[in-house]
Amino acid sequence: MKILDYVVSETFLQAAATTLGLTALSMALGVAGGLVLALAKASHLGPARWVADSYIWLFRGTPVLLQLLFVFNVLPLWGISLSSFTCAVIALSLNEAAYMAEIIRGGLLGVDQGQRTVSRMLGLNERQILRWVVLPQATRLVLPPTGNQFIGMLKTSALASVVAVQDLLLSAQRIAAANFDYVNTLVAAAVHYLLLTTLFTLAINVLERRLDVARRARRRARSDAGAEVLA
Repeated sequence: MKILDYVVSETFLQAAATTLGLTALSMALGVAGGLVLALAKASHLGPARWVADSYIWLFRGTPVLLQLLFVFNVLPLWGISLSSFTCAVIALSLNEAAYMAEIIRGGLLGVDQGQRTVSRMLGLNERQILRWVVLPQATRLVLPPTGNQFIGMLKTSALASVVAVQDLLLSAQRIAAANFDYVNTLVAAAVHYLLLTTLFTLAINVLERRLDVARRARRRARSDAGAEVLA
């Protein structure tokens, strides 16, 4: 029962909220940054593609922990003083943007190019095509890998403990250091991580089913067939 006591304790609940907030905020900023980078890579402007490629090369080629420590330790030397939570959000979102850029670019390329041609024939400009034709379809393609990235971000956020963000891991470590109960405290942290990942996985599965056009079409066809039989 001691594990359950830790799980429902105020300290662990607050730490879980911090971990979830850090993950959600970093992921949201990472997706936004990834979209900008993906559009830059898909543009016809050479400098934009070069900047996007260089960014992705840099942040995918260096460890997340190094980036986190760089933001936390170097920004104050430049006169920029931020909280440890803000530093963690900046570092994690910058890193995530590099990975989301490739995921989103893959989704954009996965949309049939013929639909762009037809849209132009109907009089839509490039911005309207992107907003009304390409992005809605690309969203369905990028949703599953984005869900995996979120789960990965949830676990990667534990690195924020090295810069004193009061997340699940740091809370478990501090409690364990105070009472030498490492087993129960770390298991309690693991329970919270498992609960968060499970809940988000279920949410993603529900969202995928709602966006599955083929599945909706099959359900509609079965419904129409049933109505015809009753008639």
